[in-house]
Amino acid sequence: MTSPITHAFEAHEIDNTNFGHGEHVRVAFDLLNKYDFIDAAAIYAKGIRALATKAGAPDKFNLTITYAFMSLIAERMSRAPADGFDSFAADNSDVMVKTILNRWYDDDRLHSDTARGIFLLPTAA
Repeated sequence: MTSPITHAFEAHEIDNTNFGHGEHVRVAFDLLNKYDFIDAAAIYAKGIRALATKAGAPDKFNLTITYAFMSLIAERMSRAPADGFDSFAADNSDVMVKTILNRWYDDDRLHSDTARGIFLLPTAA
């Protein structure tokens, strides 16, 4: 079942001041349940970019962060399907932490200008 926030996201009616990390994860989860990965990732990235632009901060959009989170959430969903978002969030509490990508990405690489415009793979450890 798609949540009201995801309906609002898809309609481009989200209030970005109330759209924190948990809401980002919820929308990603819903979109991945509704669409295949390619479509969900494209809808999500375009929506997040539109939100940043609407907020007057288009430079805050980061394609690497967006696609890395979508990939991580999709992988977790495929490994252990959840009964719903609350179950998913409880079973994957680390995904609910905004800095989880620091496990795989150096901060300079993740927040670089290049990472904002194209998807960067994590560097080898």
